[in-house]
Amino acid sequence: MALTAGIALVAVPALAEEAAAAKPGDDIIITARRQNERQQDVPASVSVLTASALANTGAKRAEDFTQLTPGVTIVTGTAEAGDTQINIRGMNGARDAESSVALVVDGILKTNVADLNQDQGTITQVEILKGPQGALYGRNAAAGAIVIQTMKPTDVTTVGLDASYGMYNTVDAKVHVAGPLTDTIGYVVGGSFYSTDGFYHNEFTGNSKTVDEKQNWSLDGRLIYGKGTDTQIDFKLRYAEFHGASLPFNAAFALPGFAGVNPAFDEDVNQHQFHFYSNIKPSNDQYSFDTSIKLDHRLTDTLKLVGWVSFSNVDQALIADGTSADFARFLSAVNPAAQPAVNACFASTAALTGYPVNQPGFIGQIPVPFLFAPATGSTFGPYSPTTCDGTQYQVRRQHDISTEWRLESTGNGPLSWQLGAYYLHIDRTTGVSLGADEGQGVIPNLYNAPDTTNPTTLLVADKFGTNVYAGFASLEYKPSPQFTGGLALRYDSEARSTTSLVPTATDPFTGGPINPGQAFGPLVPKNATFDQLEPKVTLSWKPTDAVNVYGNWGIGFKSGGFNNQGSSAIIQTNFVTPLGADVHISDQYNKEWSSAFEAGVKGNLFDHVVTFDLAGFYTQVHNMQFFEFFVGSFGLLRVVSNIDLVDLKGGEFNLNIKPAKGIRLFGAFNYTDSQIKRNSARPETVGNESPYTAKYTLNLGAEGEHAVGGSTSVFLRADYRLTGPTWFSTVQNNTVPTLFSGLLPISALALPAAVGNANYSKTRRDAFGIVNLRAGIHAGAYTVSVFANNLLDKRYLNEVIPAAEFGGSFISPGSRRLVGVELAGKF
Repeated sequence: MALTAGIALVAVPALAEEAAAAKPGDDIIITARRQNERQQDVPASVSVLTASALANTGAKRAEDFTQLTPGVTIVTGTAEAGDTQINIRGMNGARDAESSVALVVDGILKTNVADLNQDQGTITQVEILKGPQGALYGRNAAAGAIVIQTMKPTDVTTVGLDASYGMYNTVDAKVHVAGPLTDTIGYVVGGSFYSTDGFYHNEFTGNSKTVDEKQNWSLDGRLIYGKGTDTQIDFKLRYAEFHGASLPFNAAFALPGFAGVNPAFDEDVNQHQFHFYSNIKPSNDQYSFDTSIKLDHRLTDTLKLVGWVSFSNVDQALIADGTSADFARFLSAVNPAAQPAVNACFASTAALTGYPVNQPGFIGQIPVPFLFAPATGSTFGPYSPTTCDGTQYQVRRQHDISTEWRLESTGNGPLSWQLGAYYLHIDRTTGVSLGADEGQGVIPNLYNAPDTTNPTTLLVADKFGTNVYAGFASLEYKPSPQFTGGLALRYDSEARSTTSLVPTATDPFTGGPINPGQAFGPLVPKNATFDQLEPKVTLSWKPTDAVNVYGNWGIGFKSGGFNNQGSSAIIQTNFVTPLGADVHISDQYNKEWSSAFEAGVKGNLFDHVVTFDLAGFYTQVHNMQFFEFFVGSFGLLRVVSNIDLVDLKGGEFNLNIKPAKGIRLFGAFNYTDSQIKRNSARPETVGNESPYTAKYTLNLGAEGEHAVGGSTSVFLRADYRLTGPTWFSTVQNNTVPTLFSGLLPISALALPAAVGNANYSKTRRDAFGIVNLRAGIHAGAYTVSVFANNLLDKRYLNEVIPAAEFGGSFISPGSRRLVGVELAGKF
């Protein structure tokens, strides 16, 4: 059969350059530049997932969209539900900083990074733009933008349902109802529900399903007034909840000097076998609400006013077991109030002596580390079954209000333009609290007094305020059907402030301040303003209607901000002075800005039987923001540093072929060459690759549909995604001193400091390929299908977070094979 032969040619995924219709000659219409136009005419790389592509691949969320797009990768949900970093062509959104990718839903810019992987309603099309888009789409679009369109009210009442059930009790369901209320008023109401037991179990608690379990649901509504008139008002509401686990990490050591004792001290992270045995049940609760109202008002035949106001509130918290950062506290307690936790630590260690934990971990009779008690001591990793690692409680709360107003031309002449302004106000609270574990659970407060059952040992908590003011304009001139030139300009000014929420209190174990930064002076309010002019120039030449040669250049921008006060002094005191570590952190990190060039050609052959897009790009990123994690006797420290200069260059090729009716083949390849040119934060990393950047991505795909009679047809979709090798830190083939380098010379072992140095050459994630299959029957209004995600059950890493001066990394596993059945219907 032609269907079977065509699909067997290649194992595929959705190239995002997918054709929307089944017959040649049709074009995909997109809104990448705030106007309806053919995808082929846009002078930039734009990947598109149409409604049919979304249905045929089962893509519903950002993690699905990005895996179908060349040159784009994502890390999401590894720590908690709102933790998402999207990398486009080497530019990454740093954890604890702003995203580098703008999310625009139905013309409204979302302002919270947590929105990136939340359900946004009944999606009808997704467009992923690469390169700086701030001049058109606004704030935090330095690497690109994800533009989503959701369902509009229908002319008659319609109902849609899509529900699936798969392995691990995985349920995924969406439903919507849409229709008219009057001739000019229509509505859409929808909901979603997702639940899974997760792939991994906690062995210490009887293989309980508490490692990566999750459940989330959402309700959304849309009301559009004024259909067919000069004034249209679009009102939206959305509420969502997430409840699940958090921090599904293991530790992997990078200490080659210790490998002679146990090879696991110098572990290749790709070979790690994951085991979870925390004595604290991890949890993550997120509540989100947002609402918006948008006005489209035609003033004249050639002029339109567009404006919107949006409000968003996201409140989330997580509870989890602690890390090995707290062990030292239990061994040096000076306050009698800490004795219950010390007693619990020693008792739990004695009771669990010999309990099998990940190598080279070992639970001896006492919690004293192996450096000081080789015969009876313990080697602790994070999240142990003992109480000695303490607990942690984290909060992330943000509410914001934003508005944008613009005038834009609507005529068909050679000149089109827009002029507008934008304002955003953000209130954000973040907190990380470590507590002593007395075996009585976690009290969910940022600060608990020493006489409680979960006394706080370290607290980092800040309130951040941001006011953003921006003005923008764009002009496009088309003197002939062959030539188009465009100029866009935006100016952003972000005024940011921070105030510490840490009370004046002491650590009940060490007697020192509850926040290590307080040892270097009071935590005082700070403020700073970051601004940037962001131009973008585009040129397009179409020698024929089927070919578009284009080029563009633009400036990207992301605001600077504040680390926890005292971060610089903590790093200096604990790592630079005693160990000679060549690392330099500031309490205030700088703005990130980039200069990006792109040139390419896109077109079609044989009346859209073949479509293609070839592009090359070069980007220089100044002060690239990067998240770093430090562990020491002070506890935990999360900071954002700046990489002074990073060069990114590469190429991308997309191909779409329809060899016969009902058969489509797709392919896409991206290669990104990245290099750190200057890095004053870690000078020894010059020459290394940009963190979180896959060396290459390959997407291959095929799709076929064959009629079997009447309105019934069978279909098959196959997707293959290959993600190239990826470093997750600036420290790569580098050797750095660690806390062990300082402890060894003074320990009973009296070894040279160099024995304790770490080398991170084994922390690069290997390339991995994922195969997804989906097959089924379309029967009138119904579709029944079976699917297999990660068909070959490929094991891979989701993320690797080195704690460079501690001698290891926190690593999390990727998703395993998931097989299920799905039923969809539209009435």
